[in-house]
Amino acid sequence: MLSRVAVLPDIHAVLPALRAVLDEPDVRAADRIVVAGDIAAGPQPARVLDLLTGLGERVVWINGNADRELLEYRRGQRDTIADPIALWAADQLRPDHLELLARLPRSRRLPLRGLGDVLFCHATPRDDEEVVLVDSPLARWQEVFGGLDATIRTVVCGHTHMPFVRLAHGRLVVNPGSVGMPYGRTGAHWALLGPGVELRTTDYDIDAAITHITEDSGYPEIAEWADYFVRARANDGDALAAFAPRSGC
Repeated sequence: MLSRVAVLPDIHAVLPALRAVLDEPDVRAADRIVVAGDIAAGPQPARVLDLLTGLGERVVWINGNADRELLEYRRGQRDTIADPIALWAADQLRPDHLELLARLPRSRRLPLRGLGDVLFCHATPRDDEEVVLVDSPLARWQEVFGGLDATIRTVVCGHTHMPFVRLAHGRLVVNPGSVGMPYGRTGAHWALLGPGVELRTTDYDIDAAITHITEDSGYPEIAEWADYFVRARANDGDALAAFAPRSGC
């Protein structure tokens, strides 16, 4: 049984944010690092995947909807991707990156001290794009968790880029937020699990990060992208307004 797990959701290929979290002492000491999907759709996809791959078996990989779309585009299974930077990122991936993405599972189950069997997924256990929020009604959570093994008492997800912890029908639901594209406030958001749950924010030099990303990434609109997303100019109200129609709220 594992003692400590660090959960890094929605990195979105923002290398300075990922490096800042990986430098955290509690992340260095964790038994496993779970990257909970939407890893490579962003400004530095190859460098982020290479960094994580270099950490070896400590990394537990989860597929996200954005990662799936990158692979589908490169395999000719879709003509385009709605997010322009994801469309660009798909073309930056090497064959070994595509092979990695093709192997990623939609969820993983790990035994964790104090929390029992924990299910890690990107959006929900059944769908990598489904939206649930902290204030989604209990009936919605019951629908989302339908068919889930009763022994799973904790579910960890991402996708909406907004951190929360809540109970739903006796299950603890944890969303750590987003490492690379936070909504509502700056910093890289992640979680430390075992024996309890801690939502964490790693502050890092945003100006230096934007300068680095702008100089390093070849995405044509990178300056505007980094200023908007790394500075978290979308607040929580903006995000909730966008997600609420899909959340059952």
